[in-house]
Amino acid sequence: MKLDTHSVRRWIRWPLWLLSPLGSGHDFRNNPVIGSALLNRAGLHVLRLLTARTMTAWRRLWLRSLLSQELRESYARDGFVLIPDLLSAADFDALRREVYGASGEVRECIQGDTLTHRLLLDHVTLPTLPSLQSLLARPPFAGAVRYIGASNSEPLHYVQSIRNGVREGSPDPQKVLHSDTFHPTVKAWFFLHEVTAGHGPFTYVPGSHRLSLARLRWEYRRSVVASRLRDGYSEKGSFRVDEAELPSLGLPPPRAFTVPANTLVVADTCGMHCRGNAAPGARRLEIWAYSRLNPFNPWPGINSSFRGRLFTTLLRQKWDRLDRQAAAKGELSSWHRVPSVELHRDCSP
Repeated sequence: MKLDTHSVRRWIRWPLWLLSPLGSGHDFRNNPVIGSALLNRAGLHVLRLLTARTMTAWRRLWLRSLLSQELRESYARDGFVLIPDLLSAADFDALRREVYGASGEVRECIQGDTLTHRLLLDHVTLPTLPSLQSLLARPPFAGAVRYIGASNSEPLHYVQSIRNGVREGSPDPQKVLHSDTFHPTVKAWFFLHEVTAGHGPFTYVPGSHRLSLARLRWEYRRSVVASRLRDGYSEKGSFRVDEAELPSLGLPPPRAFTVPANTLVVADTCGMHCRGNAAPGARRLEIWAYSRLNPFNPWPGINSSFRGRLFTTLLRQKWDRLDRQAAAKGELSSWHRVPSVELHRDCSP
């Protein structure tokens, strides 16, 4: 009798699927446990939301000394912190010169009509970039990322550029209001140029990181139907939201971060946010950080250079593997290599 390979694979995956609610998995479409309408109607998604928030609050208690009380209160109220003039003029000029002289492996992601380029700042690239190294270790930067992300582990850091409307394609999906995932997580932007309304500024709904009763009801209703949604992201756990829904959730209009250069923004991206609309060809250049861990882990972790080096080494190996797999199909991987000049194209020093 001929075995059905697809059925065999599904049976092999079932033990992992059954354990997946204990981790950060959020794929409603491809995971029959997380995406089960029956289980979510019984409260699985809501239970995960509440448990993750409890564990996150516990980890933040351990990390509260990393951020001033004023900034902790700002985050608790709004879901983000904004720190202008992070560096002195001399230090900022030195940092920008360093970024424009940086070289290394640059990777590109194509989303609709937008191109994103990133240079990973790890043990390979950072030793040659002392100003960047100093920035990432600076208490307001490192402290805000660790406190809001509720993790003392080293986040991922990149030099990132975003080019808007530079190719034929569907609309950029990042320009739709959304929550990244069901649990608190963190992203940070340190802007190397002024960001105007035409640059596609980071946009955030203040207070949308809080799990209000209205938000909890919205999450519950969405979880029951999420596996059947087909916008490309909600069914994978990054729920999209229409701006017209915000008043019913007790939330204000989104705020666009049109800010001068040398400004740091750190946000909890379980809150509702997006990339703002931009003029065709507009480009942002920034230092970008990201951190996400198992939301049910009560331990905030340790700041270990060995762990960070291991993680980025495995990440580079993953990219290389995906490159080979895509090349075998005559395609490009989702994050593929491009010439390093693409990182700075159309950005004046």
